[in-house]
Amino acid sequence: MNPPTQMPSRLLGVDLGQRRVGVAVSDPTGTVATPLATIEYRGPHHLAIELRRFVRETGAQGLVIGVPVRSDGVEGPEAAEARTAAERIGKALGLPVALWDERMTTRIAERTLIESGVRRRQRRQVVDCLAAQILLQSFLDARALAKERAG
Repeated sequence: MNPPTQMPSRLLGVDLGQRRVGVAVSDPTGTVATPLATIEYRGPHHLAIELRRFVRETGAQGLVIGVPVRSDGVEGPEAAEARTAAERIGKALGLPVALWDERMTTRIAERTLIESGVRRRQRRQVVDCLAAQILLQSFLDARALAKERAG
């Protein structure tokens, strides 16, 4: 997946999950991602309401939503579900959406928390928003590199 270089600077990163959704936000320049929150998933309507609130609070002008790609690079049914959810969320919020490979983000977040000595119970509460931060930072870094190469 190539990052669209025309996305706005201030973005929300969204790591969709069956039970929890991680959310991160970029700084106004679109350079650094910061974990924002973990939302308990209660259905698409509730998720849209929560994301709309974060958009208002942060001034985000676009979304980066993770697509679960398998380690062999193949997209399975989960990726199709994420693409459908991303399309619905984008329409509900009236914002541009970029899809980004979220492969390994949760695993990296979990490993980071373990190495930092965070207990299992606490890890469950923050792993999703940390995964969203890793997802969004990866997108921001790739976009910056693409812009640099384009000159």
